[in-house]
Amino acid sequence: MANRILIVDDAAFMRMMIRDILTKNGFEVVGEAQDGAQAVEKFKELHPDLITMDITMPEMDGIAALKEIKKVDPNAKVIMCSAMGQQAMVIDAIQAGAKDFIVKPFQSDRVIEAINKTLGL
Repeated sequence: MANRILIVDDAAFMRMMIRDILTKNGFEVVGEAQDGAQAVEKFKELHPDLITMDITMPEMDGIAALKEIKKVDPNAKVIMCSAMGQQAMVIDAIQAGAKDFIVKPFQSDRVIEAINKTLGL
């Protein structure tokens, strides 16, 4: 069974890029969200194996959403996505329970490496 992944990013273009990388590599994208609040709802509804989460989003940012998701499921696997120059936020995300982070613009092999490592594949 393919690993089920939820993609969270406020930019549709970024979600499309990640979806493309994931589907080409045999992962199943079970849902998408465009802000942190939506991500928490989709997580509760879909129970994905892994979430890719943008840090900077409207409504609720990725770190706040990560904390909410960890309250729902302390074992949730979340990989944060950030643009260059957000090192402080990446550290906050790791401390909040993120398993890894990938930097935009996405490098296909780095995305797959982070996901495989996080899922123990």
